[in-house]
Amino acid sequence: MTERLIAACLLLGLGLQGQAFADEPSKRFWSDARRGWHFYEEPEAELPPPARVTPDPKAPKPSTPAAPQRAPELIEFERLQKTLEEVRNIAIMRPTEANVRRYMELESRVVARASTFADVAQRVAWSSPELDPTLQGRPVNAKAIEVYEQQQSVERSRSIADLGRDHVLIFFFRSDCPYCHAFAPTLAAFEARFGIKVEAVSVDGGAMPGFAGARRDNGIATALRVTQVPAVYLAQPFTGRITPIGFGVLSESQLLERISAVSAGGSEAALGAVRQPDPALP
Repeated sequence: MTERLIAACLLLGLGLQGQAFADEPSKRFWSDARRGWHFYEEPEAELPPPARVTPDPKAPKPSTPAAPQRAPELIEFERLQKTLEEVRNIAIMRPTEANVRRYMELESRVVARASTFADVAQRVAWSSPELDPTLQGRPVNAKAIEVYEQQQSVERSRSIADLGRDHVLIFFFRSDCPYCHAFAPTLAAFEARFGIKVEAVSVDGGAMPGFAGARRDNGIATALRVTQVPAVYLAQPFTGRITPIGFGVLSESQLLERISAVSAGGSEAALGAVRQPDPALP
């Protein structure tokens, strides 16, 4: 009897425990009010679309910045320029007396204004030395030109004397060339005065008075493309730079000017291969 009672109690206890376990999910489901009916998720609240702003047609539009006003002188100048061109073209295409007269009268007005401008510009230059073109570079006054030339001559003579330390002049000539004979005394005097050595090279192998030590051409004239004599070149033997100075008969002042210009940074042709086989160059 006792055993039956114990067994019944055990069965009753297991049944109650199983019922408790079976009821637990149901309680969890029904107590979870947030999840809704049959697991239906409530959709998130949608934000209302932004309101569209309709521009007011009566509202004032933004004003665009006004273009800067042009000077009235510019407008008048362009109008005059255009009118002059049109009147001239009409006079060219239909050169009647009236058309030509009208063009000449208008042109006279333009020339008068230009003359007035030139007069004022001249007065401004007179009162402003930094703007006076006659005081810049080569002067225009006869006396000033004389002083300028004297100063230039002294400076060029000094530069030629310095140049003669490592440069020589090559004088190409032909014995039957009258211009070469006329130019030879000038070169000889130039050599004596400024101390720059002159190496004479005879293209035809003939002699030249004043240059007893002239050398026969060994191909350097061809290499330098000397096609006309007399010809003078400035050479720097240790670098091989050879630069043409001039062709034909030159005066002493021309030689000074051209040699100074070349030595100050003029164009030079590097011909070192030509210099070495030529015994005329030291």
